[in-house]
Amino acid sequence: MAKPAYPVSIKGVLVRDGRALLLRNERDEWELPGGRIEDNETPEQTVAREIAEETGLPVTVAEILDSWMYHITVADKDVFIVTYGCTSSSTAEPVISHEHNRIAEFAEHEIAALPMPEGYKRSIATWFDRLRTLHTTR
Repeated sequence: MAKPAYPVSIKGVLVRDGRALLLRNERDEWELPGGRIEDNETPEQTVAREIAEETGLPVTVAEILDSWMYHITVADKDVFIVTYGCTSSSTAEPVISHEHNRIAEFAEHEIAALPMPEGYKRSIATWFDRLRTLHTTR
């Protein structure tokens, strides 16, 4: 299979106790946990593996939320981003990996002010909306 001309990054929106888990990268931007898909791996397996590696938390991948091309200005490169909504029954504190310089959980109203790509903000808002719908239909 031919490799794409740009990297593909599979990201997860994990909301626990009404707060979204985010990681801060070397560009001082907040981002969703996730990463590159490996050979013979589904996107769902990728996001579960990456979240476990980057935060120490096990997750259940629920559904795809969005996809878009993200242009990283400082690196002058494009990355195809795919986001999934995720849940976790773990109450453990997330553990930061060597790939990021900070890890934190944010309430929905705090997300808009954070330095992060708009696509991530859109995915987080979508997952909060879907979680509210799930809770009101039960």
